[in-house]
Amino acid sequence: FQHEIFRWIARDGQFTKGHEVAAGGHRLVITLDAGLQIGGQIANGRIKLGECNTQHGHDNRLGDPKPSRELGIKPLVKESLNLDTPGYGFTLRSHWCNDRAISRWQIAVTPTSTDFIERTSVPYQAEYIWLDGTTPTQQLRSKTKVIADDVDPGTLPVWGFDGSSTNQATGDHSDCVLRPVFSCPDPIRGGKNILVMCEVLNASDLSPHPTNTRAAAQAAAEKYASFDMWFGLEQEYTMLREDGTPLGFPVGGYPKPQGPYYCGVGTGRIVGRDIVELHTQACIDAGLAISGTNPEVMPGQWEFQVGPLGVLEVGDQLNVARWLLHRIAEDFDVVISLDAKPVKGDWNGAGCHTNFSSNSMRESYDAIINACEAIGSKFDMLVKNYGHDIESRLTGAHETAPWSKFSYGVSDRGASIRIPWQCEKDQKGYAEDRRPNANCDPYVVAGLITETVCGAAS
Repeated sequence: FQHEIFRWIARDGQFTKGHEVAAGGHRLVITLDAGLQIGGQIANGRIKLGECNTQHGHDNRLGDPKPSRELGIKPLVKESLNLDTPGYGFTLRSHWCNDRAISRWQIAVTPTSTDFIERTSVPYQAEYIWLDGTTPTQQLRSKTKVIADDVDPGTLPVWGFDGSSTNQATGDHSDCVLRPVFSCPDPIRGGKNILVMCEVLNASDLSPHPTNTRAAAQAAAEKYASFDMWFGLEQEYTMLREDGTPLGFPVGGYPKPQGPYYCGVGTGRIVGRDIVELHTQACIDAGLAISGTNPEVMPGQWEFQVGPLGVLEVGDQLNVARWLLHRIAEDFDVVISLDAKPVKGDWNGAGCHTNFSSNSMRESYDAIINACEAIGSKFDMLVKNYGHDIESRLTGAHETAPWSKFSYGVSDRGASIRIPWQCEKDQKGYAEDRRPNANCDPYVVAGLITETVCGAAS
């Protein structure tokens, strides 16, 4: 993919976020994530470009580039760009392969207006993301809006889309509205570009669209704000080939039984780690509250955790993290499945275990027990809203409780709700509802748990 490294406008520099920039005197060095350095010498209004790689011990003298076989880098042809003329600048871009090796460089010289040096007005891209109307499980959609440089990300405009193409409107009244609710840096495009989570509104009166589950969660969050609910979601997912078979499963067959794959390491046990590493770093670079990752029980199955966050924030950030996962997997021709039971038979399903606590639970063990009892009184209503095909996953086997029964216990992964042993020891903390599916709607789950737990406590 193409990634912008830096932009230099006459005698004024604009650098993309995430790259270390060191400039001293008439020298310029930019260090990339892979350890490669781009060197430039500035003299008499001209910039001479070279490349070096200190990570592998190559000569790093500026203007004396050497190739790196380890990274597959070809020597960069030294070029001089005359920047004496005001209003001219250039952008240096790199083109990367899947192994993150640089294949070629592209330098574009761009004429601008004479006041460009002072204004340096460069539009940025905002990727508007939303949940569509697909049933039984909503899918993520997105499209790009080019935003003027002087528009602050905190004041992004509403936008629209064709709801008749997303199962959210009919053709004769097709317009739907996107209202931004959360934004963060775009770790894929870099620079000033951002990702924007949106809620969907009706175009007629800007009321919440029927597919807008965030609105109900917001009502619960505002109603019970004094309880300060926190959530941490454990998002499991399965990597599939385009034919629907999981990575790690031999073509036309099955791998060895479950056992060595959970938190494993090594060929024959783990697949897809390259996607996981890229996704984890992307979430960190975006400023999302990702708190960990691990391989799961079935081959090709992984998990990442988001939180602790509030009722709305956990849904906003999990959906952006899901979008990033799908987007990164595109480059590897891998399908990300959130299905509850991607492989039938003696294989684990995929869940989204939901850790939750109120301010009372974080101070009192009795409040934890009361929360479990409150959920037990409405367990049937809750489980029906925890994701499609939950009956296939919650069978009583594979570390699950039967979907039709409710139980809770300390350290019990066969219970509907697990109370961590540390919480029993400390006599305070949180509880884990183990029933939500991987394909659950985080707004629905967080909103209903808030309504149930806080409603009973009040």
